[in-house]
Amino acid sequence: MRIILIRHFKTQTNEDGRILGWGDSPPCQDWRKDFDFVDALLTEQGVNFDAVYSSDLERSRQTAKLHARVLGIASVKSSADLNEVNYGEVQQKRKSWVAANYPEHKKNPDMVYAGGESFRQMQQRSAQYISTLAKAHPKQSALVVAHAGVIRGLICHFLGLEYADNLKRRIPFRYIGDFLFKGKNCVRYRELGRPSGFVRDRVIKIPFKPGSKS
Repeated sequence: MRIILIRHFKTQTNEDGRILGWGDSPPCQDWRKDFDFVDALLTEQGVNFDAVYSSDLERSRQTAKLHARVLGIASVKSSADLNEVNYGEVQQKRKSWVAANYPEHKKNPDMVYAGGESFRQMQQRSAQYISTLAKAHPKQSALVVAHAGVIRGLICHFLGLEYADNLKRRIPFRYIGDFLFKGKNCVRYRELGRPSGFVRDRVIKIPFKPGSKS
Protein backbone atom coordinates (compact mmCIF):
# COMPACT_ATOMS: atom_id res chain seq x y z
CA MET A 1 0.00 0.00 0.00
CA ARG A 2 1.07 3.55 -0.66
CA ILE A 3 0.03 6.11 1.93
CA ILE A 4 0.43 9.84 1.37
CA LEU A 5 0.30 11.52 4.78
CA ILE A 6 -0.42 15.24 5.15
CA ARG A 7 -1.28 17.70 7.91
CA HIS A 8 -4.64 19.45 8.38
CA PHE A 9 -5.07 23.14 7.53
CA LYS A 10 -3.55 25.72 9.88
CA THR A 11 -6.04 26.92 12.51
CA GLN A 12 -6.38 30.14 14.46
CA THR A 13 -5.27 28.30 17.61
CA ASN A 14 -2.14 27.02 15.83
CA GLU A 15 -1.37 30.56 14.74
CA ASP A 16 -1.89 31.82 18.30
CA GLY A 17 0.72 29.41 19.70
CA ARG A 18 -1.70 27.43 21.86
CA ILE A 19 -2.07 23.70 22.47
CA LEU A 20 -5.03 22.38 20.50
CA GLY A 21 -5.01 18.61 21.06
CA TRP A 22 -8.50 17.14 20.93
CA GLY A 23 -10.10 20.58 20.67
CA ASP A 24 -10.88 22.34 17.44
CA SER A 25 -10.52 25.78 15.94
CA PRO A 26 -11.51 27.61 12.73
CA PRO A 27 -8.91 27.86 9.96
CA CYS A 28 -6.55 30.83 10.02
CA GLN A 29 -6.88 33.56 7.43
CA ASP A 30 -4.30 32.27 4.93
CA TRP A 31 -4.91 28.53 5.30
CA ARG A 32 -5.83 28.23 1.63
CA LYS A 33 -2.28 28.93 0.48
CA ASP A 34 -1.04 25.80 2.26
CA PHE A 35 -3.95 23.75 0.92
CA ASP A 36 -3.34 24.89 -2.66
CA PHE A 37 0.38 24.13 -2.34
CA VAL A 38 -0.31 20.56 -1.22
CA ASP A 39 -3.08 20.08 -3.78
CA ALA A 40 -0.79 21.21 -6.61
CA LEU A 41 1.95 18.78 -5.61
CA LEU A 42 -0.50 15.88 -5.26
CA THR A 43 -1.78 16.66 -8.76
CA GLU A 44 1.79 16.83 -10.05
CA GLN A 45 2.53 13.37 -8.60
CA GLY A 46 -0.40 11.89 -10.52
CA VAL A 47 -1.33 9.40 -7.82
CA ASN A 48 -4.65 7.61 -8.38
CA PHE A 49 -6.02 7.62 -4.87
CA ASP A 50 -8.46 4.89 -3.89
CA ALA A 51 -9.53 6.40 -0.55
CA VAL A 52 -9.12 9.34 1.81
CA TYR A 53 -8.76 8.89 5.57
CA SER A 54 -8.58 11.37 8.42
CA SER A 55 -8.64 11.71 12.17
CA ASP A 56 -11.99 12.25 13.86
CA LEU A 57 -11.20 15.89 14.70
CA GLU A 58 -12.98 18.56 12.67
CA ARG A 59 -9.90 20.36 11.31
CA SER A 60 -8.60 17.09 9.91
CA ARG A 61 -11.95 15.91 8.54
CA GLN A 62 -12.64 19.21 6.82
CA THR A 63 -9.20 19.22 5.20
CA ALA A 64 -9.73 15.62 4.07
CA LYS A 65 -13.15 16.44 2.61
CA LEU A 66 -11.69 19.30 0.58
CA HIS A 67 -8.99 17.04 -0.87
CA ALA A 68 -11.49 14.23 -1.50
CA ARG A 69 -13.68 16.61 -3.48
CA VAL A 70 -10.73 17.59 -5.70
CA LEU A 71 -9.75 13.92 -6.11
CA GLY A 72 -13.29 12.84 -6.98
CA ILE A 73 -13.65 10.60 -3.94
CA ALA A 74 -17.17 10.57 -2.52
CA SER A 75 -16.52 10.07 1.18
CA VAL A 76 -13.86 10.32 3.87
CA LYS A 77 -13.23 7.56 6.39
CA SER A 78 -12.39 9.03 9.79
CA SER A 79 -11.05 7.42 12.95
CA ALA A 80 -10.24 8.66 16.44
CA ASP A 81 -7.13 6.45 16.29
CA LEU A 82 -5.58 9.17 14.11
CA ASN A 83 -6.44 11.98 16.54
CA GLU A 84 -3.75 14.27 17.91
CA VAL A 85 -2.43 13.48 21.40
CA ASN A 86 -5.00 14.20 24.11
CA TYR A 87 -3.32 16.95 26.15
CA GLY A 88 -6.03 16.88 28.81
CA GLU A 89 -5.82 19.79 31.24
CA VAL A 90 -3.19 21.73 29.27
CA GLN A 91 -5.33 21.99 26.15
CA GLN A 92 -5.66 25.63 25.02
CA LYS A 93 -2.66 26.67 27.16
CA ARG A 94 0.11 28.58 25.43
CA LYS A 95 2.90 26.30 24.23
CA SER A 96 5.47 28.49 25.98
CA TRP A 97 3.58 28.12 29.29
CA VAL A 98 3.39 24.34 28.95
CA ALA A 99 7.11 24.11 28.15
CA ALA A 100 7.94 26.20 31.23
CA ASN A 101 5.63 24.35 33.62
CA TYR A 102 5.97 20.75 32.39
CA PRO A 103 9.71 19.92 32.26
CA GLU A 104 9.03 16.59 30.52
CA HIS A 105 6.84 18.12 27.81
CA LYS A 106 8.06 16.86 24.43
CA LYS A 107 11.01 15.21 26.14
CA ASN A 108 9.44 12.12 27.73
CA PRO A 109 7.04 10.29 25.40
CA ASP A 110 5.67 8.28 28.32
CA MET A 111 4.52 11.25 30.41
CA VAL A 112 0.73 11.16 30.69
CA TYR A 113 -0.92 14.58 30.62
CA ALA A 114 -3.46 14.97 33.43
CA GLY A 115 -6.87 14.10 32.05
CA GLY A 116 -5.30 12.98 28.77
CA GLU A 117 -2.72 10.53 27.46
CA SER A 118 0.98 10.23 26.64
CA PHE A 119 2.68 10.64 23.28
CA ARG A 120 3.53 6.94 23.40
CA GLN A 121 -0.13 6.00 23.77
CA MET A 122 -1.03 8.22 20.84
CA GLN A 123 1.77 6.72 18.75
CA GLN A 124 0.67 3.16 19.50
CA ARG A 125 -2.96 3.69 18.50
CA SER A 126 -2.15 5.59 15.30
CA ALA A 127 0.60 3.19 14.20
CA GLN A 128 -1.68 0.21 14.81
CA TYR A 129 -4.37 1.83 12.69
CA ILE A 130 -1.99 2.51 9.79
CA SER A 131 -0.46 -0.99 10.00
CA THR A 132 -3.90 -2.60 9.88
CA LEU A 133 -4.93 -0.36 6.98
CA ALA A 134 -1.79 -1.14 4.98
CA LYS A 135 -2.15 -4.89 5.47
CA ALA A 136 -5.85 -4.87 4.54
CA HIS A 137 -5.40 -2.89 1.31
CA PRO A 138 -2.01 -3.85 -0.15
CA LYS A 139 -2.75 -2.65 -3.68
CA GLN A 140 -4.37 0.67 -2.83
CA SER A 141 -3.11 4.24 -2.59
CA ALA A 142 -4.62 6.38 0.17
CA LEU A 143 -4.43 9.98 1.30
CA VAL A 144 -4.35 10.30 5.10
CA VAL A 145 -4.91 13.65 6.85
CA ALA A 146 -3.67 13.85 10.43
CA HIS A 147 -1.80 16.05 12.93
CA ALA A 148 1.79 17.08 13.63
CA GLY A 149 2.08 14.87 16.72
CA VAL A 150 0.62 11.88 14.91
CA ILE A 151 2.94 12.41 11.93
CA ARG A 152 6.03 12.55 14.18
CA GLY A 153 4.95 9.38 15.92
CA LEU A 154 4.33 7.52 12.67
CA ILE A 155 7.66 8.58 11.17
CA CYS A 156 9.51 7.40 14.28
CA HIS A 157 7.57 4.12 14.45
CA PHE A 158 7.84 3.07 10.81
CA LEU A 159 11.37 4.35 10.25
CA GLY A 160 12.71 2.87 13.50
CA LEU A 161 13.79 6.18 15.04
CA GLU A 162 14.14 6.93 18.75
CA TYR A 163 10.90 8.62 19.75
CA ALA A 164 12.16 10.70 22.69
CA ASP A 165 14.85 12.31 20.55
CA ASN A 166 12.38 13.47 17.92
CA LEU A 167 9.36 14.81 19.79
CA LYS A 168 10.19 18.39 18.75
CA ARG A 169 10.87 17.82 15.05
CA ARG A 170 8.93 20.34 12.99
CA ILE A 171 6.10 19.16 10.76
CA PRO A 172 5.14 22.06 8.46
CA PHE A 173 1.63 22.55 7.13
CA ARG A 174 2.99 21.90 3.64
CA TYR A 175 4.44 18.53 4.65
CA ILE A 176 3.69 15.57 2.36
CA GLY A 177 5.00 12.19 3.54
CA ASP A 178 5.08 9.30 1.07
CA PHE A 179 5.08 5.87 2.76
CA LEU A 180 5.30 2.64 0.78
CA PHE A 181 4.23 -0.47 2.68
CA LYS A 182 4.72 -4.17 2.14
CA GLY A 183 2.20 -5.80 4.43
CA LYS A 184 2.39 -3.92 7.71
CA ASN A 185 5.97 -2.75 7.22
CA CYS A 186 7.14 0.49 5.63
CA VAL A 187 9.78 -0.28 3.00
CA ARG A 188 10.36 3.25 1.65
CA TYR A 189 9.78 6.78 2.86
CA ARG A 190 10.01 10.05 0.91
CA GLU A 191 8.90 13.64 1.39
CA LEU A 192 7.27 15.48 -1.48
CA GLY A 193 6.42 18.85 0.06
CA ARG A 194 8.17 21.18 2.47
CA PRO A 195 10.80 19.15 4.39
CA SER A 196 10.04 18.00 7.91
CA GLY A 197 12.48 18.52 10.74
CA PHE A 198 13.61 14.93 10.25
CA VAL A 199 15.02 15.86 6.84
CA ARG A 200 15.94 19.48 7.56
CA ASP A 201 17.87 18.49 10.71
CA ARG A 202 19.55 15.61 8.84
CA VAL A 203 18.14 12.87 11.01
CA ILE A 204 17.39 10.99 7.80
CA LYS A 205 18.15 11.27 4.10
CA ILE A 206 15.46 10.58 1.56
CA PRO A 207 14.48 8.32 0.03
CA PHE A 208 14.82 6.40 3.28
CA LYS A 209 14.58 2.62 3.56
CA PRO A 210 13.81 1.47 7.12
CA GLY A 211 16.48 -0.87 8.41
CA SER A 212 19.26 0.94 6.53
CA LYS A 213 21.52 3.59 7.99
CA SER A 214 20.25 7.17 7.69
